[in-house]
Amino acid sequence: MSVILLQIMSENSSISRRLPAEWEEQSYVQLTFPHQNSDWKDDLELVTPVFIEIVTQITRFENVLLVCQNKIETEKLFSNLDKEQFERIIFVEIDSNDTWARDHGAMTVIEDDKQIHLDFTFNGWGNKFEASKDNLITQILKKENYLKDKVEQIDFVLEGGSIESDGEGTILTTSECLLSKERNPNFSREEIETKIKNYFGANRILWLEHGALEGDDTDAHIDTLARLCPNDTICYVAPPTDKSDSHYKSMKKMEEELESLKTKDNNSYKLIPLPFAPTAYHEEDNRRLPATYANFLIINKAVLVPTYENDQENRDLDNLALSQIQKAFPDREIIGINCLPIIRQHGSLHCLTMQFPK
Repeated sequence: MSVILLQIMSENSSISRRLPAEWEEQSYVQLTFPHQNSDWKDDLELVTPVFIEIVTQITRFENVLLVCQNKIETEKLFSNLDKEQFERIIFVEIDSNDTWARDHGAMTVIEDDKQIHLDFTFNGWGNKFEASKDNLITQILKKENYLKDKVEQIDFVLEGGSIESDGEGTILTTSECLLSKERNPNFSREEIETKIKNYFGANRILWLEHGALEGDDTDAHIDTLARLCPNDTICYVAPPTDKSDSHYKSMKKMEEELESLKTKDNNSYKLIPLPFAPTAYHEEDNRRLPATYANFLIINKAVLVPTYENDQENRDLDNLALSQIQKAFPDREIIGINCLPIIRQHGSLHCLTMQFPK
């Protein structure tokens, strides 16, 4: 089915399509494992244990599709897992540029009770980084039959971290990212909104015009700033308590925007502020790194939350973030994972993963 035909059908309500919320039941989570030829080559010893911990925690609850460069060597890293957890990992040998599965992985919609994996173009966040290998991963997974359902290849640049869905027709996003001229320069805001609605069966788009983290290569991905949660709730990064911080004005304006948003029933959202994460810098060139507690991953019966523990003050912020996220997910286990090594490459926990609905 062509994209044009899909758009016409969507506008005429001839099909029923929706993008499930992340908190709906999942089959598995995809990750792409770091290797010597990726951007992690200088930090492999630091980041590999974090990847292992993420996979270990996910396999307590569901399966993992682990894209890796060397299957045999990667399997050895998980030899200490118990048999049940190890068998929940599907190791797939595919080459990659990097490891940000949230942005090169497929986004799965439900259409007339069937799954369709949408394979958008990934161009390294607006041609900032080489991504030609990453952009092929979904097609290879389909060719090798790891993706059983239909894969729809789409000539439109879109990353999974740039949109949030409530599973009921609402998409939350940022204008800074979706309107970036390095992604889809030939389309206006109105055209992009129409396309997003058609691709995901959405009936409304909530745009945030403010909010961004220094050191973020994604041009303000929504999953670094504000997250849709069950029961018309949004967890978001609160402005820093230090009003002299360079983020303060932008994050304060974002908070005011969130306060003005309305649910589909025209009510205000329940807002849960997350503490502004501790300031972190890359030690080689003193670049500020985009630490954020909003970059959590929702899985079956649990939520994995990035933490940045390196001193007591930071641990206090970590604990506050965990307790705030627990309010949004009272029936799930909240699990902190130290992601200080991960933000060295300007992303965090959610950025590394892509869930697939059941």
